[in-house]
Formats: sequence, structure tokens, C-alpha cells
Amino acid sequence: MGKATGKPVRQLLFSEALRQQKHSPVVDPLTPPHTNMTEDTQGASMDRILQEISEVGRQLEGMGNAMVALKAETRSMRLEIAGFQTQISGLDQRVTTVEAQATSWANRDQELLHLRSRLTDLEDRSRRNNIRLLGIPEGTEGMDIPSYLRDMLPKLTDITFDPPLEFQRAYRLRPKRQDGKGRPRPIIACMLRHGQACQLLQTAQTQGPLRLGTLEIQLSADFSRETAERRRAFLSLRPRLRHLDVKFGLFEPARMWITKNGVSRTFYDPEDLRMFLE
Repeated sequence: MGKATGKPVRQLLFSEALRQQKHSPVVDPLTPPHTNMTEDTQGASMDRILQEISEVGRQLEGMGNAMVALKAETRSMRLEIAGFQTQISGLDQRVTTVEAQATSWANRDQELLHLRSRLTDLEDRSRRNNIRLLGIPEGTEGMDIPSYLRDMLPKLTDITFDPPLEFQRAYRLRPKRQDGKGRPRPIIACMLRHGQACQLLQTAQTQGPLRLGTLEIQLSADFSRETAERRRAFLSLRPRLRHLDVKFGLFEPARMWITKNGVSRTFYDPEDLRMFLE
């Protein structure tokens, strides 16, 4: 009986062990045991993600603010550019006005030069009957200069005038010096007849300086100041013309004729002649 009862007990114990083993979970020795760390890790990851999202949100907010500032600056720049365009348009208008004025002034300058040239020509024409005398001592003419010249000029030029010389007026230039020093003042005589004035000037040109006793008297045409200055400028170029072996001649009122290498040219401006010779 003892043996019969022992066997069923062992079988019962073995069956209970199998039952418990079946209902217990299988443990893999290579797999670490499951704990609550997985939930903690997931929570930390979520926190980091939320922080990164928050950081990205702040960056986006900063970028939005920067875009707003950029738009405001762009709007300001557009306004400035519009202002510059308005100023440039105004400056263009002013430049156009100034250019028009400059053109007008240039035209006026040309007109003034033309008018001045005409006035000079008219003044020279009004002096066509004048002669200029240099070298007559002060006081020699007495109180009546026309009578003195009527008697002196035929002797000076050795010309018999018929009819006798007549003058519209005759006078000395500039006031007399108080100290009586210096060269005698020129005498300007306005002849009544243009032919007699031309005869006197031609004689003086062909004979050169005229002499009356011990006096050397220069007789020349009377020109305006502008014409006289141009003639002096032309005459100052005579040494260079002679050095270059250039034939030349000064004609009234103030024009220089030259012949160089067989080619003749006429100059009305001394500066043009100077540049031509250079």
C-alpha cells in the first residue's frame, strides 16, 4: 500500500510543477529585465522635443520680427528712393534750365562781341579824317592849334595843298602835366577833307619819321583803343616774322597779311597769327 500511494504523490508533484512552469513567463537570458525606465526615457525624449519645438517657435518668431523690420526698412528705402527720384527729376530740370541759360548767355556773348566789333568799326570810321601827331613840344602850337598845323604840315611833308588845309578841330590828348615833365602829349587833328588826311598819311608811310628842323615828328592814323591795341600786338610779332623769313604787311584798320611758302593769308586776330607761327 505504501508503494502504491508513493507513486501517485510524485506524479501529483510533477504535474503541479509543469502547470506552474506553463503559466509562468518565459525569461530570455539575453533580454534585460523589463522595468519602468522605458517610460522615463520616453518622457525625457518628449520634453526635449517640446523644448526644441519651443526653440524653433522662438526662432520663427524672431524671423517674423526680422521680416517685419525688413519690410519696414524696405518701405523706408522705397520712400527715400522716391524722394531721390524727385530730387533727381528736379536736378534734371535745373540742369536743363542752366544749359538753356548757358546757351542763351553764349549767344548773348556772341551778340555782344558782334556789337562791340561793330562799335569799334563805327568808331574807327568816325576817325577816318583824323591824324595823330607825336613829338611836337608842348606850347609850340600856341593858343590856336589849327592855325599852327595849317602852317606846319605843308613844311613837314613838303606838300602844297590846294585848297589849303582845313580842320574841324584839333586838340592835345589828356590833361597837361603840372610838372611839365614827360613826353609831349599827342595832337589829334580832324581834317575837313578826307583826301587831304589820306595824302598826309601816305606821305608819312612812305617817308617814315618826318623832320622839321631838329624835331622828329611821327604822323599816323587815329584809331580806337581796341584797334590800336590789336595793331600793337601785330607789330610785336614783326621780329619773329622776319626771323622766319615771312613777308608781311599791316593794313588798316588792324589786319596782318603774310606770305609763307608761297601761300598768302590774312589775320584779323594777333593771337591767331601767334598760334599759326608756333
